Amino acid sequence: MTDNPDNPDNPDKPKSGRRFRMAGIFLVIGVIALVAFRSGKKAPPAFARPPSPVTVAPAISRDVPVYLDEIGKSVAREVVSVSPQVTGRITEILFADGANVKKGDSLFTIDPRPFQAQLDAAVAARAQQKAALDLARTQFARYADLIGAKAVSQSEYDTRKNTVDVGEAQLQAAEAAVETARLNLQYCSIRSPIEGRAGHRLVDVGNVVTANTTALLTIQRLDPIYVDFTVTENDLSLVQRNMAKGSLRVEGRLPDEADRPIGGALTFLDNAVQDATGTVQLRATFPNPDHRLWPGRFVKIRLVLATVSGAVLIPSAAPQMSAKGQFVYVVKDDGTADLRLVKTGQRQDDLIVVEDGVKAGERVVVAGQIGVAPGGKVNVQAPASGASGASAPAAPAAAKGKAGA
Repeated sequence: MTDNPDNPDNPDKPKSGRRFRMAGIFLVIGVIALVAFRSGKKAPPAFARPPSPVTVAPAISRDVPVYLDEIGKSVAREVVSVSPQVTGRITEILFADGANVKKGDSLFTIDPRPFQAQLDAAVAARAQQKAALDLARTQFARYADLIGAKAVSQSEYDTRKNTVDVGEAQLQAAEAAVETARLNLQYCSIRSPIEGRAGHRLVDVGNVVTANTTALLTIQRLDPIYVDFTVTENDLSLVQRNMAKGSLRVEGRLPDEADRPIGGALTFLDNAVQDATGTVQLRATFPNPDHRLWPGRFVKIRLVLATVSGAVLIPSAAPQMSAKGQFVYVVKDDGTADLRLVKTGQRQDDLIVVEDGVKAGERVVVAGQIGVAPGGKVNVQAPASGASGASAPAAPAAAKGKAGA
């Protein structure tokens, strides 16, 4: 005998009670569904995802530069090492270390007394030679009158004539000696050959200096000033093409004053690429009346190659990266997020150029992208107080701009 828990009174009867109960349940469910369908009622809706809170900013359109960012070094336009032109003892120093000097300003004085004595001696020697020449000319004039009457020989006449010629040459030499002595006396007063800023003096009062040997001082001209920098040979053709269209603008920024650019112009392109580095040297000239640029100081250089009209820009925080490339979320008029693949260009401070994928005026998500689903609803939030929702923390500008112009 077989146990049958579904029918204990009749164990030999097949187990069909459970089947009947299950069939009844399914039948009831089917009837309810059929009635609901015929009555026009829908099934209860599934769980709806709430809108994602986001911050947005509009895409803007404006003219933007195409540029190369490099690091340059300031170089004085003129550098002069001041040395004496006569040997003597320093008696005066007429400037302060680090002072701004003009061309012709007195800097040092060398003891002039020996050179004054040499000038006096040269003047006396010149007077002596002039007197001798006057006597020779008088005597020659007499012999010239006598030679016609055959009162003197031709030999004596020639001798007197030669004496006059020698006297004239000796007077010229004496005059040259006077001029040399006068110059040496003037050289005792050492003056600035250029306008610029003096360094620290290298001698003190009482030091004996040697002509054309002892260094006294270095003066550097600071206005205008040069900034030397390099670009890679891969960017050389781009620079040359834009140089052919006219002078290129250059912006200089000091590391501690990045928000105060200094305007200049590209004035030099070297004639060869350096073999060791594969770079070519360029030089920009900047007006520097306030001496913000200082020789030897590093400067952030932006070489502006061209200007793109009507470029579309969005905050640099908006683009995100996916397996298919960069994308942004654009908020449509119905409040849903549209995923757009974009092609970005150069950064412009806190903004970045979008070459394709976004139009000016469209709203892009700049914060909260992680909670956004393509086609999903978003809840646009106001930017936090004191912060702009259209900007993100500034990152270093792109090192190279490859856009053609």
